[in-house]
Amino acid sequence: MTATAPATLTLTRPDDWHLHVRDGAAMASVVPATAAQFARAIIMPNLRPPITTAEQAVAYRDRIRAAVPAGVTFEPLMALYLTDNTPAEEAARAKAMGAVAFKLYPAGATTNSDAGVTDLRKTYKVLEAMQREGLVLCVHGEVTDSDVDVFDREKAFIDEKLIPLRRDFPELKVVFEHITTKEAAQYVTEADRFVGATITPQHLLYNRNAIFMGGVRPHYYCLPILKREEHRVALVQAATSGSTKFFLGTDSAPHASHLKEHSSGCAGCYTAPCAIELYAEAFEAAGALDKLEGFASFHGPDYYGLPRNTDRITLAREDWVVPESLPFGETVIKPLRGGETLHWRLR
Repeated sequence: MTATAPATLTLTRPDDWHLHVRDGAAMASVVPATAAQFARAIIMPNLRPPITTAEQAVAYRDRIRAAVPAGVTFEPLMALYLTDNTPAEEAARAKAMGAVAFKLYPAGATTNSDAGVTDLRKTYKVLEAMQREGLVLCVHGEVTDSDVDVFDREKAFIDEKLIPLRRDFPELKVVFEHITTKEAAQYVTEADRFVGATITPQHLLYNRNAIFMGGVRPHYYCLPILKREEHRVALVQAATSGSTKFFLGTDSAPHASHLKEHSSGCAGCYTAPCAIELYAEAFEAAGALDKLEGFASFHGPDYYGLPRNTDRITLAREDWVVPESLPFGETVIKPLRGGETLHWRLR
């Protein structure tokens, strides 16, 4: 085996800085997959009803912890759902219970975002409190205007929402989540130390052609949607650059298969069972396996002001087939790349 093709790859145990686990029986089906790979994960609050208060976040955290298999160490990091009516006092309550962030969903932007923010100015008092408390604002960065093309909504968000927001709150920590465009990568690269970004495995590996290869492939449909190849290339360059502004966030978003394979299919790629293997594939294709540990294990905790993990994981160069489907509560779920062979495997 040559130096450029190692037989194994050992990394400090990574964290997932953007994760959906749902609730109830569905949650119990998916939490073990993430806990097997990651030490911590920021849990998205877009349930029905959403997690809008510290009290609700504590209860949700307890339910997630109960779903972690015995003998496995995994800590859910909580984010609260920001609304037009979130009181400023909730920031201090969130900080006191251990939450690390609030999540901005523009109303109507994605799954369960109907309770999201309709006008950022309505959130300014709580944003001031978050800035004071050192809490992070995690941003789904798309405008929702129906007259803006779905492939242009991230760029429009930067110009219309993010730049004014950062002008008004220059020391508010903002994570531009699941970035998908060269414009977003450039914006984050040029921004100050208060701005970071997560990148998903699907946006590193695929462009929008993947959704339509041989027919409509709903399990590649997510929001923000996959973009042109030039954008994928820009994301790979950002992720593998060594810049501490970019870190791992899978946005693994489980939906029952029958709801994905539907006349109005749900947005989201379920990557939890093979997430770190997918990232390894993307970094290896870019000739940058040496940059994976920083992206996966160091940049995220450093940005959030949390300690780096001390335990390790090992990936082996071993072919294995991702299960075509998996249990998901009372139904089934199909992971991204289900039925296909991957060349790295977590030992």
